[in-house]
Amino acid sequence: MVYQFEEYEPTPVKRGHLRLGGGNPQGGRIDVTSLYLERDGKPWIGVMGEFHFSRCPREKWYDELCKMKAGGITTVASYLFWLHHEETEGEFDFTKDRDIRAFVELTAKAGLDMVLRIGPWAHGECRNGGFPDWLLRKEFELRDNNPGYLAFVRIWFEKIYEQVKGLFYRDGGNIIAVQLENELTDRAEHLLRLKRLAQEIGYDVPLYTVTGWNSSYGAKIPLKEVLPVFSAYPDAPWAEHQDILPLSEHYVFEKKRNDAAVGADLIKAVDEDGWRLPYEEYPFATCELGPGLEPTHHRRPIVTGMDAYVLSLVKLGVGNNLIGYYMYHGGTNPLGKLSTFNETRETGYPNDYPILSYDFQAPLSEYGEVREQYRLLNLLHLFAQDFGEILAPMEAVNSVERVLPGDERSLRYCMRTDGRSGFVFVNHYQRLGRIEDREDVVIDTGSVRFPAISVRGDVAFYMPFGIRLGEEELAWATAQPLCRCGDTVFFAQIPGVNAVYRFAEGEEAAPVAGFDSAFKVGKLRVVTLSWDQARYARRLGGELYVGEDCDLYERDGEILAVAGGVFAYRKWTGSGFECFRGGCETLPAVLTLTPLEEQPLYSPYEKELHIGGERRVCWSRLAVSGPEGFVQIAYTGDVAQIYGDGKLIADDYYYGKPWRIPARLLWGKECYLAVSELREDFYREFPERVSL
Repeated sequence: MVYQFEEYEPTPVKRGHLRLGGGNPQGGRIDVTSLYLERDGKPWIGVMGEFHFSRCPREKWYDELCKMKAGGITTVASYLFWLHHEETEGEFDFTKDRDIRAFVELTAKAGLDMVLRIGPWAHGECRNGGFPDWLLRKEFELRDNNPGYLAFVRIWFEKIYEQVKGLFYRDGGNIIAVQLENELTDRAEHLLRLKRLAQEIGYDVPLYTVTGWNSSYGAKIPLKEVLPVFSAYPDAPWAEHQDILPLSEHYVFEKKRNDAAVGADLIKAVDEDGWRLPYEEYPFATCELGPGLEPTHHRRPIVTGMDAYVLSLVKLGVGNNLIGYYMYHGGTNPLGKLSTFNETRETGYPNDYPILSYDFQAPLSEYGEVREQYRLLNLLHLFAQDFGEILAPMEAVNSVERVLPGDERSLRYCMRTDGRSGFVFVNHYQRLGRIEDREDVVIDTGSVRFPAISVRGDVAFYMPFGIRLGEEELAWATAQPLCRCGDTVFFAQIPGVNAVYRFAEGEEAAPVAGFDSAFKVGKLRVVTLSWDQARYARRLGGELYVGEDCDLYERDGEILAVAGGVFAYRKWTGSGFECFRGGCETLPAVLTLTPLEEQPLYSPYEKELHIGGERRVCWSRLAVSGPEGFVQIAYTGDVAQIYGDGKLIADDYYYGKPWRIPARLLWGKECYLAVSELREDFYREFPERVSL
């Protein structure tokens, strides 16, 4: 069957119409057009990952940032939670794990840009949305332009500025953006006041962003002053019920920027005064694509690698030109002196979250382990970095027939094009659903007709047409572009599809995917990696490496494996792959778990173990044989807590997965595990989806 597209109608690109953009002393510039962002005068697609420095031990920051860079992240975003820095009024703390200046400097050392999300209100599943308790006791309205509130906001903004002064892009530093507030949907005048306040203090960045979601109408924002950024999540653990959600619309190609379910507890369902955000004035940019989700006590979905990969691929297909994830790296809440820092119903919010764990099922876990999301998303990130300049100006064009989430028969596809060349995007995956296989699929872009392919199983991919590769023009390829290294272009073989390349001069090649698949057309060399090989492809120090079933990253010129131990990898030399080995033998710790008949003699955080009513709690003693590696606790229960030397050091809401803990967390401590009784009082997706 032949699949065609709607007619392409180019949209004029506006420049200079927004009060955004800026340069640095090195002559670089970042600007915003109506369709895409520009860097140094060229179209640019950034890849932004959220990582909360105050939810991670300082000694781990640099290693984790290097892992993020290896995963294709180019920009780190981080909230500054007011509560973390001024728990007691007037007593500011920017030391140790709260040292924002040290964190920004390390992001620069790792070669990453930085986005400061300065609030004042942040959410981030933090207590009071990040507001200190003492601020809530003031007699003025919060998140408002009244003098009382703004006086305290000024102090907060000033204290942050004192820490990061001199690190902004305009100074030659790496802070390229500031996010103002979060999920404030109907207060444009307040958002503008926050921007002006920040500028008065000295903040000066090319990009000021605000969250743009609020039903289909979009949030009310100060026009021309800020860049609205959007979100999309695989599920909604904050939904106030325990029923399965309708099949997500984020897995069909819809040119829709809003996810009205995000922050549904905080925003209006329908705009009352006819406001419509002028989307056509701004590029499609995201800050909260959900590659994971933090389980709430009443809803505990499981996010798989394909859930995350396809979500991001679909948004890229419909025009996303800033790829932003929340969370990319999980974290651990600090414990306050006066309270815990997690969101709870007791604090007036609609959800109960773990006291400590903010793992989020993220691509990089709370403790820095790699999940499948990390590997699959990097396929998109490598592509965005090397092909973003030609992709960003291309507009999304819909398929002839609209496909709805519940449609299990129709092919889901779209393209991005400039009218002559482009990329065809195909998705054959629906979270919690199943799509029928399609045979003899022939995609006709209007300028190119691809050969017939079969689309089977859980796959999602994109194929190029009319693309210039050096001196050669690729008419089409039934393989997924990955990245470039000099005169070599790398592709990934699409699962179930033979990789075939047709060039404009009529030359055609059909290599067998693998490390020895290279062929040449003129000066151009083309390499086709298998899908599994591509999952482990990493660009490190400007060179391409492929780990042999291991996840590589670079730290200060040294090639390391995330899992440690002995590892093997290949490096592209310009004409072929050379094999290497690295690491050293380690002795992973062994966990011993001994059930106890009585509770240990100290007072734990009892409330978390008994959410929703009194529950039976089982206790065990934990011991590890050493500090190396991870240990796994395959428990079944409601909530699990680990105490080390009488202090809460880890907790978890059970959602069907084994709990993985670094042995170093337990080593040298007297440790106990508490597991509370499991009941049928929350939404769950296990055991069917326990494979992560």
